[in-house]
Amino acid sequence: MVPSIPLHAEPARQNGDASVGALVKEVTTHVSTLVRAEVELAKQEITGEVKKGVLGSVFFVVAAVVALFSFWFFFFAVAEAFNLIWPSQRWAGFAVTFVLMLVIAGIAGFLGYLKVRKIKAPERTIETAKESVEALRRGRSDASPSTSAVAERR
Repeated sequence: MVPSIPLHAEPARQNGDASVGALVKEVTTHVSTLVRAEVELAKQEITGEVKKGVLGSVFFVVAAVVALFSFWFFFFAVAEAFNLIWPSQRWAGFAVTFVLMLVIAGIAGFLGYLKVRKIKAPERTIETAKESVEALRRGRSDASPSTSAVAERR
């Protein structure tokens, strides 16, 4: 678990003489925490979408396997159709089996499509990343005057 990130400005320091090293350490800590929090959010958000993708993929695999096995029945039905010379009607049963297997493959493929279609981009992660970049930009523009003040003290 990532430590919480303060989403508000930190209170001003009592001692305005913090060393540059301490400030750099503090900034490094905050940036590190921010990056870890962004990665954790991305993991949580993407995990759900990956599960949907895996389930959709399972349906696609079922559709492919059923369609593959359906070809055996199709070819067997074609072979039996050649027996029309004789009054036997055996081929019709095999043809019906072939059609039923194709219907099953179609249903599985459609269910897989429905599951995969619901996969979304990690919107919260993208939004917080944009907010973080904007906060860093604001922080950089806010830091310019205080940097010159530190330089004047030396």
